Amino acid sequence: MMVRRVIGIDLGGTETKIGIVEEDGKIVEKKVIPTRVSEGRTTVVTRIGEAINELLVQSGIDSKQIIGIGVGSPGSIDHDTGTVLFSPNLPDWSGFGLAAMLERVTGIRTFVENDANSFILGEWAFGEFKGSQHMVGLTLGTGVGGGVITHGILMTGSKGYGGELGHTIVEPEGPVCGCGSHGCLEALASATAIINLAREYSKRFPQSTIFASPEINAKVVFDAAREGDLAATLIVERATRALAIAIGNFIHVFNPEHIVIGGGISRAGDLLINGIREKLPAFVMTSFNGTFSITLSKLVENAGITGAASIVFYRIS
Repeated sequence: MMVRRVIGIDLGGTETKIGIVEEDGKIVEKKVIPTRVSEGRTTVVTRIGEAINELLVQSGIDSKQIIGIGVGSPGSIDHDTGTVLFSPNLPDWSGFGLAAMLERVTGIRTFVENDANSFILGEWAFGEFKGSQHMVGLTLGTGVGGGVITHGILMTGSKGYGGELGHTIVEPEGPVCGCGSHGCLEALASATAIINLAREYSKRFPQSTIFASPEINAKVVFDAAREGDLAATLIVERATRALAIAIGNFIHVFNPEHIVIGGGISRAGDLLINGIREKLPAFVMTSFNGTFSITLSKLVENAGITGAASIVFYRIS
């Protein structure tokens, strides 16, 4: 039987990761290129097409053996047409028919999903709880993305905008979020939020080891918290509390079997997951006890590519 292969594209504001993926999740060949959003969407897609051709040549795979291209894109996506409706990281892409253009450039059928939806599809297709009928995924990176699978189906809502879990409000009087609201999960638990909170603390805790680092980023904050730094500990406590509140809400709304956390911040490991697990019981009804697991994704390194690839397997299975 012929092995089914797809192209997975993890489209980011800074870099784009492209890979040839088999249906067991194995990446045959992959490539990372700078996105260069400033050069305009047509140039970006043309360069992605060139990179795909290079990958096919390198791997010796004919394009006819590729059953589809899956693209995980930031922003609001019309997944029926593969159109990027709005994306803050891709400013001139609003209303852009991404799937149609990639199909023209490559000759290969293309599907586009929001990148957080592609993350949960990747977990459904290739992750630790492969095939689970009820899953919630959270990606903690520059922002906070979310995706929900219920009864084995990706929940997208009436217009395809559903699953914006990062904009669940956990502190109504909290920090301003990029969406314009206050106290969203994204405004408290994303890498951007953690950096902003650290900067706010620089006056109160000038001696914190956070500020001895040449660059303030989420890893620096988590590393400092691991060493017992007070400012860093307060930031991590606030972020994990925000996550526990939000996840408690998701458990009540979706009744998932599994909550899986990915994205760059998931590399913080035990400090992150244990902080959430310790706080979660305060926000979950006792009748839900024992009905769910909460874990870190094991697909972190290639989650974007395998997640994008899983879009194709999901849509044409």
